[in-house]
Amino acid sequence: MKETAVSQRSVVHSTFVVERSYPATPAKVYSAFSNPDAKRRWFVDPHDPMPSRHEMDFRVGGKEVNAGCPSDGQMHFFNAVYQDIVPDQRIVYSYELLFGETRVSVSLATIEFLAESGGTRLVMTEQGAFFDGHDTSATREHGTGELLDALGAALAAEA
Repeated sequence: MKETAVSQRSVVHSTFVVERSYPATPAKVYSAFSNPDAKRRWFVDPHDPMPSRHEMDFRVGGKEVNAGCPSDGQMHFFNAVYQDIVPDQRIVYSYELLFGETRVSVSLATIEFLAESGGTRLVMTEQGAFFDGHDTSATREHGTGELLDALGAALAAEA
């Protein structure tokens, strides 16, 4: 009987925090996350700005799906479930990220909207489990920063 090699599996746990300040009210910044049309304007891969699928049911227990095909040629899927929502103050969701059919990570993300002089300080904390070397915390933190920068550009365009 022939034995087949079993691929080595691994998981790396990591937590990172990304902060941004925006010259908009917490209600306005919160709306950019909670309104599907507003979120579609900034929550995209900069290398693939037209997602092939975006669905959003913004409520506790509701789901969000964002799928697109960046330059690497395989579909990427963001599948989230909203766990906690406090309007204008906090959003907590869990999500998985898939590259094609390969689950590369599962995370818990907490977004806080804090009023500060002249606008909002957004604090995003992500606690992730990254699987089998397909993705890393550093790559995810960088991508999250790019998304929050895109949010800032979208808010500025609306002002």
